[in-house]
Amino acid sequence: MLTYNSLQDKAIINSLQDGLIGVIPTDTVYGLACSALHQNSVSRLYGLKNREAKPGTLLASNVDQVIDLGIPRRYLKAVEHYWPNSISIVVPTVATLRYLDQGIGSLAIRIPDDYVVHKLLLSTGPLITTSANKPGKQPSATISEAKAYFGDVVDFYVDGGDLSRRLSSTIIRVVDDAVEVLRQGSIKINEKGEIIQ
Repeated sequence: MLTYNSLQDKAIINSLQDGLIGVIPTDTVYGLACSALHQNSVSRLYGLKNREAKPGTLLASNVDQVIDLGIPRRYLKAVEHYWPNSISIVVPTVATLRYLDQGIGSLAIRIPDDYVVHKLLLSTGPLITTSANKPGKQPSATISEAKAYFGDVVDFYVDGGDLSRRLSSTIIRVVDDAVEVLRQGSIKINEKGEIIQ
């Protein structure tokens, strides 16, 4: 099992493009990550987390990557003004993406406001991610904690230092022009859908 010290290492980009699964520092917490374009890798990632009916979060560098994946722009128009940010937004998906959404018809999407993660996503394309922990356990704050959870069942790790001060992303859904906050996280949003400073 390989451990890298920077998301900018070309070997990480190649590994993700080749369908490997790694633990990486995201704009929020450490996450299990793989290319959203590799169905077998996505299935393997969900298997590592025992996520039978709970899809991960799609990370993309920009809205165009999301659209290129097959999610219609009309699903994004009401929410794309929130990005880039550590806000994950649940949107409907299409039948061809059932391998990503675990068959539930919707998926959380985030366009991170983090230069290094953004640059990685520009090179790899969209990634499917989920927090680096076992069900019911705290997300990993360090790469050592992630290794304790997953050992050598993932292909590589990227050590981004101690992320214990970071919060998980805020998760929202827009239904009939109303914002439903599913989880308050690093960005606070009120019932009107306004970001609270």
